[in-house]
Amino acid sequence: MTRAVLSVGSNLGDRLGHLRSTVDGLGEAVTGVSGVYETAPWGGVDQDDYLNAVLLVDAPGVDAYGWLARARELETRAGRMREVRWGPRTLDVDVVDVDGVTSDDPELTLPHPGAHQRAFVLVPWLDVDPAAVLPGRGRVRDLLDGLDPAERDGVRPRPDLALRAGSDR
Repeated sequence: MTRAVLSVGSNLGDRLGHLRSTVDGLGEAVTGVSGVYETAPWGGVDQDDYLNAVLLVDAPGVDAYGWLARARELETRAGRMREVRWGPRTLDVDVVDVDGVTSDDPELTLPHPGAHQRAFVLVPWLDVDPAAVLPGRGRVRDLLDGLDPAERDGVRPRPDLALRAGSDR
């Protein structure tokens, strides 16, 4: 089995529907689903707030590039356009970690190069894996504690939203 951590976000159209489409599209591979959080956009582009979550996935025979291919396929199905870096998007699926593998490949840098600085990744990751470690960076709890309090406070839980129908997550 190959375990991966995926960060998902959406700020265009049916935000929750786009996140749910990721859970549905990954099917039985999904082993953990965080709560849903609302966050201000990151990267300096003027746009609406995001809904974010983290998924844990596991599947035999799927390597890091296989998870990247699945992520891109899900983004394409959701109508993702890559026009503005850090701009608005129907769906963003980032491969954060795959079995602790490290890679400097420009196509797939692992772990995700910005994950350690982004509370919208770290907070939901702790929902599904309180003992999480980001390879080369340390415990996710410590990374989150090291962020500016305003960054942490900007990740607002949305307990009224769930990624799985009939579920608290």
